[in-house]
Amino acid sequence: MIGHRQQRRRRLYDLAGTQGGYFTAAQAIEVGYQYQAQQYHVDRGNWERVDRGLFRIPEWPVGEHEDLIRWAQWARGRAVVSHETALSVHDLGDVNPARVHLTAAPPFRKKAPGVVVHLGDVPRGDIEQREGFRVTTPLRSLLDVTAGDLDLDQVAGAVQDALVRGLLTRRMILARVDEFGDRAALRMERALTQVGE
Repeated sequence: MIGHRQQRRRRLYDLAGTQGGYFTAAQAIEVGYQYQAQQYHVDRGNWERVDRGLFRIPEWPVGEHEDLIRWAQWARGRAVVSHETALSVHDLGDVNPARVHLTAAPPFRKKAPGVVVHLGDVPRGDIEQREGFRVTTPLRSLLDVTAGDLDLDQVAGAVQDALVRGLLTRRMILARVDEFGDRAALRMERALTQVGE
């Protein structure tokens, strides 16, 4: 019996380790912790209840993107960090979004204060895995914000950072920008002109 408990605990910790110490109630059930056991561990201080159906191992070290790991768990792994928030993760430009931007495939319907959910499909090639969350690549992030309403000066600053750091080339950007519409293509041309590329 003790061996079984230790094995279950190890499986939970292994799972939480890939998610910055976070795990959902559904994941805990998959590992073998029924709802009564979950409440027991919260009451004993073994687990911290972060939100409805979302827990964290209290002694787990706090990571750099703790908030994004939490939102990835909130979205049940169905969303990817995107747009302005992704630019911030990649340290491109001086964007400091007040809300977290996520992109999820329809019919995603969850809503929360402080979160902007963009509905759409993000191809695997446009996604990078980080500890506990997925984020759009630098190129995809730039194209998303260019197609959106981010101030053109901020777009240009992010483009310049990506070019200077060698993350992207002008050719790479122009090869894909048309996929995001005429408005995005025009705004990207202006941003590239601003940075002298």
